[in-house]
Amino acid sequence: MKHIKIVLCIAAAVAVSCKENCMVGVLTEPTSATTNLEGKEFPKINPDLTVVFRNDFPEANSVSVNVGGRNYAMTKGEDGIWQTVTEPIVPGFHYYTLAVDGKRVSDPNSRLFFGSGFWSSGIEIPEPGVDFYLEKNVPHGEIRIEKYQSALTAAERTAWVYLPPQYRTEPDRHFPVLYLMHGAGEDETGWGTQGMLGNIMDNLIAEKECVPMIIVMEHAVATLADADPSARPNLFDFTAFEKVMTEEVVPTFDARFRTLTDRDNRAICGLSLGGFQSYKIGLDHPELFGWIGGFSGSGRGPNDRRDAEMYPKSINDQYHLLYISIGTDEPAQMYQGIHDLHVALEGLGISHVYYESPGTGHEWLTWRRSLHQFAPMLFKTAQ
Repeated sequence: MKHIKIVLCIAAAVAVSCKENCMVGVLTEPTSATTNLEGKEFPKINPDLTVVFRNDFPEANSVSVNVGGRNYAMTKGEDGIWQTVTEPIVPGFHYYTLAVDGKRVSDPNSRLFFGSGFWSSGIEIPEPGVDFYLEKNVPHGEIRIEKYQSALTAAERTAWVYLPPQYRTEPDRHFPVLYLMHGAGEDETGWGTQGMLGNIMDNLIAEKECVPMIIVMEHAVATLADADPSARPNLFDFTAFEKVMTEEVVPTFDARFRTLTDRDNRAICGLSLGGFQSYKIGLDHPELFGWIGGFSGSGRGPNDRRDAEMYPKSINDQYHLLYISIGTDEPAQMYQGIHDLHVALEGLGISHVYYESPGTGHEWLTWRRSLHQFAPMLFKTAQ
């Protein structure tokens, strides 16, 4: 077995000196972002959630920052340092980039996060009164990087695997498994870093809200070894990944870890494109998966039929849970598509859970909230 054990504790806790009525996530003074590199003061978040960006590019003629969906021009001060202050930014995690003389660059003050197909800077804006995704003084699980050779793709593949604290403390115990996918332009690192999955799961398990489970976060992109290299890729053609998932991923991780290997103890879920993958693969393989979830993405594709043939009432007997979520501030077409699926399933008499994350868009706070609600629903009828 080839694996690397790592510790992932990118906590969003805000280090402020609290008085009696202080609330988690509430700033009382300008505070360096927790996503900054060690020792870097900027960007700084103000109590009103505006952000000060400050960078040293002495030879530049123009510098700007794009964050929270807006572009902000920076001004060069007498000290030669470029600076700007944004409007208030909504809580949660946000990718951002700098433009220096028209060239996109990462902020040398920030950690890098993979999203939108490239590594970029990121900033965590604290959420007042909310701590379910922050690191707490509870027993911690671990996240391992697992590599394995895929015969179907003729390549080495990588997954991140969350193991609950009980995996170490109860060596004879076997655990249910959640296969959790990222979105388009992301990879297997997303849930463990910007998604703060380790903190979410550690906290839920410590509070006895959630069954301890193994979570496999695969790199959910696959090209079969015999594929035509000149063929134009189709983002919503999951044929190759479905084959890899069902024929290689599930057997590989059942063999490597102490898993419960029946469908009642196996779930599949994902965000955005990963949600569509999860519904397609999960509904195609009731023999493998008993629980299905989709965050900001569900159904069998963007134009899937929503009739009784595609979603027969037998689904109610086959699956313990179908879960759908969406942010209320998502792009209109995406919100409408997911909401319409919910309405269609209701009309067809298909049991499911539907959740709208208030005030969030197509972003990690929507997906953290969804996981926090979804994970406690899993496996309790199977134990």
